[in-house]
This record gives sequence, structure tokens and C-alpha cells, in this order.
Amino acid sequence: MVFSVAVAGASGYAGGELLRLLSGHPEFEVRTVTAHSNAGQRLVDVQPQLRSLAHLTLVDTTPENLSGHDVVFVALPHGKSGELTAHLPNDTLVVDCGADHRLDNPDDWAAFYGGDYFGSWTYGVPELVTATGKQRDRIVAARRIAAPGCNASTVALALAPGIHAGVIEAQDLVAVLAVGPSGAGKSLKLPNLAAEILGSANPYAVGGTHRHIPEIVQALRWAKSTASARDATISFTPVIVPMSRGILATATARLVPGTSAAAVRAAWESAYADEPFVHVLPAGHFPRTADVLGANTALIGLAVDEAAGRVVTITAIDNLVKGTAGAAIQSANIALGLTETLGLTMNGVAP
Repeated sequence: MVFSVAVAGASGYAGGELLRLLSGHPEFEVRTVTAHSNAGQRLVDVQPQLRSLAHLTLVDTTPENLSGHDVVFVALPHGKSGELTAHLPNDTLVVDCGADHRLDNPDDWAAFYGGDYFGSWTYGVPELVTATGKQRDRIVAARRIAAPGCNASTVALALAPGIHAGVIEAQDLVAVLAVGPSGAGKSLKLPNLAAEILGSANPYAVGGTHRHIPEIVQALRWAKSTASARDATISFTPVIVPMSRGILATATARLVPGTSAAAVRAAWESAYADEPFVHVLPAGHFPRTADVLGANTALIGLAVDEAAGRVVTITAIDNLVKGTAGAAIQSANIALGLTETLGLTMNGVAP
């Protein structure tokens, strides 16, 4: 069976990456692509890399244009997708790559985003360790899925196995991320201009203000085996670096006293042993962003800093693939009962 697909927000970076991956998916056929200011233009004039989809023309982003498809992927700024998706049929699989449906707590939405709260959907990180198994169990047969924030899923994948296994403390987590500016979207913003980032590393959203923080805490809460355990606390600092795409996350946590380095490694290797897209590297090996360019893969390096009493994780993903579009398509495959890996690759592009 071939599923008909529409992509809303097809002129942006996330929309373009969705279309690049969907164009090679054997069970999905992209029939409709929508945009706002670019409506009326040929898709290939806005996304010239998508030569196989040159027959498509961008149309207005309306419920009418999106309805009638089996699957709708939405790649719009926060506050825009919630008001749109409310008008789509209940039996349509809708995957939101924006933030509008990620958070369970309306107070978190008010504190970090503001505006109308549109409710939470099934979180689209299949490999995420939960107290009862994996997040993919909740995705099966879902019809509303919230794809993750790229920074949030990277940190959650990096730390959840240790919290679940009880080898690291959930409090006093620290994460510093080197990120490419494509994660901020395609709109023109002064801090993301080449003249501002070339030859420089620029921190932003410092001091607990980044919007992905409640999403990280929420995901790590799900990893705990006891409901009474306190929420995680994390100091999260992203830094824009001069690479178009990619995230390299250094996340550390306090080691539970008496825990051996072997037990730490066993926690992560057990969590991801059978995962096609999340790989724990051998001891002494750590990933580069170059290793995951274009791939739906998260690579995790792991070490124990005995002197500091902390576990150190280094995680690399492509923010536009595993961090956004790849996670969305992987989740859609699961929801539709397809092979989870369809249309996705674990191989990066090098050099």
C-alpha cells in the first residue's frame, strides 16, 4: 500500500529535509506541499536540491489543502501548527515537527513559549527509555505524534539509560551543546548570518531559558522507575558553531556512589543493544558530527570521570535528520505498522 503524504511548511529547512527523505521512501507518495509566502512557486525553485520532486508546486497552508491525505507532516513555527492541525480529520496520521504538542504540562508551555496551549501528543522518539519499556510502544497505532526538539531528544537519549538503570543521579545534570544554525530555521536572523558565526562560537539562551529544557526534563521523568522520584534538574547551554547542521552534546551526570564503570557501560549498551539508529561506541571512542551527516543515527560515546564522580556522554546527531525529519518519519513508520527503518539510513556522508 502506498500512503498519500502532504508536507506543511515545505519551504523551510525541516520541511526540505522531510521531503528529501520522503522522496526515497518506498511506501510514501508526496502529493501536496504547502508554504506561506512562497505559495505559488515551484517547489524546486525554493528547494533546488529536491530534483525528483520538481513536479510539485507549493500551495497555501490550509486545512483544506492538507485534508484527504493519509499522512500529514507539519513543519511550522511554534504557535502555528496547533491552530492548523485541530482542523484535520481524526483518522489522518499527523506528525508535528514543531513544538506545539510536545509538552504535557500547560504551565511549562506558558513559561517557555507562551500563547495558546494545544495539548500534548504522543512523543516521537522511539528509542527513548521509559519506566515500562521504550517510547515506541506508545507510538504504535498513534494518529497524532509530536516529533522532538533536536536538542531535547539528543540530551534525553544521552542520559535516560543511566537514570532508568539508577547508575546516575537525576539532579545536577549538565549539558553543553555545539549546534549548527539550521536548527533555528530558515528565517533571516542577525545572530545566524555567516558574518556573525564564521570563525566564532556563540552561546545563546544561557541560564535556564532555552525552550527545550522542559522537554528534556519531561523525557527524563519518563525514564524513572518510581513515580515519586524528583524531576531531573539540568543546566543546559547551547552554543552555535560554524557548521550548517549537526549537534555534538556533552552531557554529564553525578555517578551514584558505589557504581562501577562496568555497570555504567552496561546500562547504556543494554538500552540500545537492538536499536538500528542509536549506537553506543566502544570504550575510548567518541563521535563527531561528521559521522552522522545526513543519517538518522545517534552515536554515543561514554566515559566515567572517576575524579569528578561523574558520567560523561558525548552524543552526535544530524539535527535535521535524527533531530527532526528522520524522527518524524521513523515514528510515522511505526504508527502505520511499517518497517521502522523504511526510507531512512544509518550511514552518514563523508567527507
